[in-house]
Amino acid sequence: MKRKHQVIASHGATPYIAFKSIHSGAAGGLWEKMFHYFAFNRQEFLGHYHKRSNVESTFSMIKAKFRDHVRSKTDIAMTNEVLCKILCHNICCVIQSMYELGIEPTFWSLASDVTIEDTI
Repeated sequence: MKRKHQVIASHGATPYIAFKSIHSGAAGGLWEKMFHYFAFNRQEFLGHYHKRSNVESTFSMIKAKFRDHVRSKTDIAMTNEVLCKILCHNICCVIQSMYELGIEPTFWSLASDVTIEDTI
């Protein structure tokens, strides 16, 4: 676990990893620093931790629904494929929330006076 803290910190991030009840923070270094931050600023620490937890849950949902592999070969295509999976996940969440909360969607047209006959 201490190694994970070091790797995260070496990339310029702050390691918000939950501590077990048996930990004392006696290991020193970044591990001890983060343990004391956890012990004395628990609400703030847990706020950051839950953001991380929400991101992990989102990734898990995307992998469960759209599988965890990417079929594209080039870097640009792989990036686009992953971004499309994220977009589809967001659309699914909006649709699910719409039904769960009973929200009636409103769709705006770009030109409300234009009909199909006008475009022909």
